[in-house]
Amino acid sequence: MKLFHLSDLHIGLKLMNRDLQEDQRYLFDRIARLAEERKPDAVIIAGDIYDKAVPAAEAVSLFDWFVERLTQAVPDAVIMMISGNHDSAPRVNCFRGVLSRQHIYMVGLPPETEEQFIEKVVLEDEYGDVNFYLLPFVKPSMVKGVVGVDDNGNNLSYQESIRRLLEREQIDKTERNVFVSHQFYLPGGTNADEVERMDSEIRIVGNIDQVSAELLQDFDYAALGHIHKPMKVGSEWIRYCGTPLACSVSEAGQQKGVIQVDLGPKGERKTEVLPLHPLRQVRVIKGELEEVLTQACEDYVSVVLTDKADGNVFDMQERLRVAFPNLLEIRRETIRQADYTRTNVAYEQIEPYSLCQQFLKEVDEQEEKILRDVIRTVQE
Repeated sequence: MKLFHLSDLHIGLKLMNRDLQEDQRYLFDRIARLAEERKPDAVIIAGDIYDKAVPAAEAVSLFDWFVERLTQAVPDAVIMMISGNHDSAPRVNCFRGVLSRQHIYMVGLPPETEEQFIEKVVLEDEYGDVNFYLLPFVKPSMVKGVVGVDDNGNNLSYQESIRRLLEREQIDKTERNVFVSHQFYLPGGTNADEVERMDSEIRIVGNIDQVSAELLQDFDYAALGHIHKPMKVGSEWIRYCGTPLACSVSEAGQQKGVIQVDLGPKGERKTEVLPLHPLRQVRVIKGELEEVLTQACEDYVSVVLTDKADGNVFDMQERLRVAFPNLLEIRRETIRQADYTRTNVAYEQIEPYSLCQQFLKEVDEQEEKILRDVIRTVQE
């Protein structure tokens, strides 16, 4: 059985106020073409469909276009998706029963009562059943009616909540099982601070949302969402595929892609990353102004200038915007600093005007007049 693993579409995202709708549509079309070529049996989207809980109409329209494009490319494939922490769980959960009859599973809410369990979708191939467990983003408060609370009546930790949710499922380890989840999973024994996080990710103070990936060892593959950089979580079979499109400057230079998972008989599996090439890259270009200008392009660019001398600010900005129509920001690596020349004379013995002049160096006649007036006003 062949699977496509995607996550963190963040439809509606703006990159430093740059609208990415054209870029996202371009990439979604590339993904659909890959699906048409590779013919996956299932397409998984592991959360953060939208960038905001209440997406704009344009974002909803683009998502509708993407799903329709996928169903045209692979009409026999099952599409499974869950809500992430950026999504509105109740909104994603709408029409869940109706869509499932069309082989589209949009699961927005985790189990909330003791009678409910993690959404399970069973597909079959020549080697038997493959069980997909679809668990949307979970906060302990969302599932306390299922997993309970601690001895003091407080919500359980994220780790304990996920552990108890999984314990309730009767997972047949002799069959092939796939887990789809949107949480902050860590390799066993890893400190959360050791995991590289992107600027576009929402982080919880104290990393209290961390969950050990050791809980996922019973699954043949864990298709994870939430972390924006492609990452293996201690195993080839527990993976974050990352965002299909860079969502921040911190993701510049990352190779994005779709993870294709091939499941053979129980115990036989392999993964392959299918590279995605965006309409425009996110790049950081560093150097002196004249050197930077020689690298003019249409990409989304963060410029870091290393010039030691200040130039004409307005002329500099205009020239950069002409060279880079999709300029994101201009930063200076070095800022002119005062020359703190050492002297053997105690500063309190120096006349205030002379002290200021040592700091400012060259002062013209008009500046001298202003400086003396300021000092006089302060002394009075």
